[in-house]
Amino acid sequence: MSDPVPQALALWGLSGAAHDFVAGRENRVYRVRSGKGDFALRIKRPGYRTRPELESELQWLRAMHDAGLSVPLPERSLSGAFLEQVEGFDVDLIGWLDGRPLGHSGTRLDLNDAPGTFGRLGEQIARLHDACDAWRPAAGFTRCAWDLKGLLGETPIWGRFWENPTLTPDQRDILARFRQRAHQELTATLPDLDHGLIHADLVRENVLIDGDRLHLIDFDDGGFGFRLFDIATALLKNMAEPDYPMMKAALLDGYRTRRPLDTDRLDLFMALRAVTYVGWIIPRMQEDQAPARNRRFIADADRLCRAYLGA
Repeated sequence: MSDPVPQALALWGLSGAAHDFVAGRENRVYRVRSGKGDFALRIKRPGYRTRPELESELQWLRAMHDAGLSVPLPERSLSGAFLEQVEGFDVDLIGWLDGRPLGHSGTRLDLNDAPGTFGRLGEQIARLHDACDAWRPAAGFTRCAWDLKGLLGETPIWGRFWENPTLTPDQRDILARFRQRAHQELTATLPDLDHGLIHADLVRENVLIDGDRLHLIDFDDGGFGFRLFDIATALLKNMAEPDYPMMKAALLDGYRTRRPLDTDRLDLFMALRAVTYVGWIIPRMQEDQAPARNRRFIADADRLCRAYLGA
């Protein structure tokens, strides 16, 4: 079945606009070119987010744009809504941001000045957290929670990572021990941890380089969580880079130019971020390249959890 793109575009007054498919997973995304500008039409995967969550994301994006962050700007349809429904699919239209991704998973970064870029990224993450703290969402705002329950409870946001069917008995034991120890540490330190709205998915593909500017895109998984989770996400996929120590230091320093940051528990959050992928991949095992990604996710999680446990 083809996506209802022409029907969706008509709701924004863009009938006949040129469009090209550019990506598909949680959203099926089309780049739309029109006399009014370029946009991203997003057709949502049914069941991934509730309608109130999707509407809240668009309110959040609008507020972050108004606060000066370089994020996609949601567009109202002809009816005045940010979110519409077409043939059973929730759809929205957001501004298109030019630029190239910071990088791609599984390949080496190709940056002229990696530490400088990560310094700017750290500053942008701090600006995002500042803007989120200053914003007061309207009643009814709802997003997922990357909290103790959402990370380590019985039904984590991205799945029961300790039940990944490809884990060896030893790996399963390490992840179970990590889950227990991490739960204890987080429970004991909750009052000390910076918490609020976070992007939660600042991987390479969701940071666009546009000259001297960095754009932050794809807030699909954003919600309430620990600020160190955003830091860990931005770092995790870059640990194999030759310049990683300098990149890490630059990102932390960049963040601290705008906002305090306590990194005493960063190793815990690196491991927490790694195990989320071990759960995320479970329902996606039949996708192309899933076996290789699964092996990589498990290897990363096993290594970081062992380091955290001293095992």
